[in-house]
Amino acid sequence: MEPNLDQRYNRILDSVVHIMDALGLDLTDDSLERTPHRIAKMFTREVFSGLFTERPRMMAVENKFNFDQMLTVSNIEFSSMCEHHFMPFIGYAHVAYIPNDKILGLSKFNRLVQWCAKRPQVQERLTSDIANNLVEILGTLDVAVVIDALHTCVRSRGVEDSHSVTRTTSVFGKFRIDQTVRQEFLSGIPSVESFRL
Repeated sequence: MEPNLDQRYNRILDSVVHIMDALGLDLTDDSLERTPHRIAKMFTREVFSGLFTERPRMMAVENKFNFDQMLTVSNIEFSSMCEHHFMPFIGYAHVAYIPNDKILGLSKFNRLVQWCAKRPQVQERLTSDIANNLVEILGTLDVAVVIDALHTCVRSRGVEDSHSVTRTTSVFGKFRIDQTVRQEFLSGIPSVESFRL
């Protein structure tokens, strides 16, 4: 039987207590005593909430205007967690599609990106998940997603590079087979060099 959210919370809390104890931290210190609770709440209800919730309701509506040109939403800010070191990676998602029979309200793109981001993962999977969900919701293969992100596991440990930005791309349909369409999309989103957070 799958543990419920409260059971997961308590298991994480106990585990954090053990980790802090192993580090030799004083859990009676007034600054640290609530830290296990804060981390358990953060994991279950915030940064990993996408593991425990259904995809937000994403009702695509009829394309009554027969709009058949590219629609792009750029600079959708997100924060996710690298599954290798449990450190954040933060950045922007840029999404586009060419409507077929359905269109989607603009805020739904932000909601989908935020939901997909709230789980431990690698950037490549996040990019693919957003694109695959859009293909399903919109009923078209003409979908493209680009993500630019800064990884704190690269910035604050290991090579300690504070300037590199990672870009991943997932494209389907016309964005994959038609270089003109692909270039129109890519030229309309900010360059990696302009990345700022």
